[in-house]
Amino acid sequence: MIRKVDIEHLLNKKLNTADSETAYYPTSDPVCAIAKAHFIQQSTNIRLTGAAYNSLHEPEPGNAMTQLTHFNAAGAAHMVDVGAKAATQRLAVAEGSIDMQPATLTLIMQGGHQKGDVLGIARIAGIMASKRTADLIPLCHPLALTHVDVDLVAEPDQQRVRCRTTVKTTGPTGVEMEALTATQVTLLTIYDMCKAVDRAMVIRDVRLLEKAGGSSGHWRREA
Repeated sequence: MIRKVDIEHLLNKKLNTADSETAYYPTSDPVCAIAKAHFIQQSTNIRLTGAAYNSLHEPEPGNAMTQLTHFNAAGAAHMVDVGAKAATQRLAVAEGSIDMQPATLTLIMQGGHQKGDVLGIARIAGIMASKRTADLIPLCHPLALTHVDVDLVAEPDQQRVRCRTTVKTTGPTGVEMEALTATQVTLLTIYDMCKAVDRAMVIRDVRLLEKAGGSSGHWRREA
C-alpha cells in the first residue's frame, strides 16, 4: 500500500479523489504504477515513508519484471552478478538463413564473386563477432569462449544459405547471445558482400536452437 500523499508528492500534483489525506492505494492501482514510473525516470531525491519506498522498489508478485534478471528491483537496467555462480560447461546453438536470387547463390557457390570467398569471409566474421558480443550487447558478460563453429550450407532448392553456429565455454553464464550474434553477423556479412548484385536478399529465422549448462539445464527448440 502507498499513501495518497506520497503518490501526490511523486507526481507533484493533487489527486482528484474524495479520500482523506491518510488514504492508501494498493500498489496494483494504476496511479501507483504511474508514480513508480515517474520515480524511476526522474531519479529525484524524494523522501517517502519506509513502507512507501519499499513498495515502489519491490516488484509486485507475478509481475513479469520479476522474471527479467537484467532489471533490478527498481526497474533499472543492471549487469547480473554471476560471481557466485559455479563455472559449468555451456553450449548454445543458433541458426538463421539468408534468401537470395538463384543467380546470386550460384555466384557464391562457384566462387565467382569479385570480393573473394563469400562464405569463408562470412564465417570468419561470425567467429570474430562471437568474441565481441559483450561490446555490442550492453549487459552481456565478457566470456572466454572455448569453441566457435560456424557452419554454412548453400541450399539451391530453397534459394538460400543456411547458417548454424555452435558456441561453447566453461563459465558462470551461458553463451546464447554469442551464438545468436555470430549467426546474425555471418548472414549480414553475406548480405554486405553480395548486395551489389542482389539488394532484395532477406535474412530470416535467426533463433536459438539449443542451450545446455547452468542451473536452468538443457533446452532444445521443438521441431
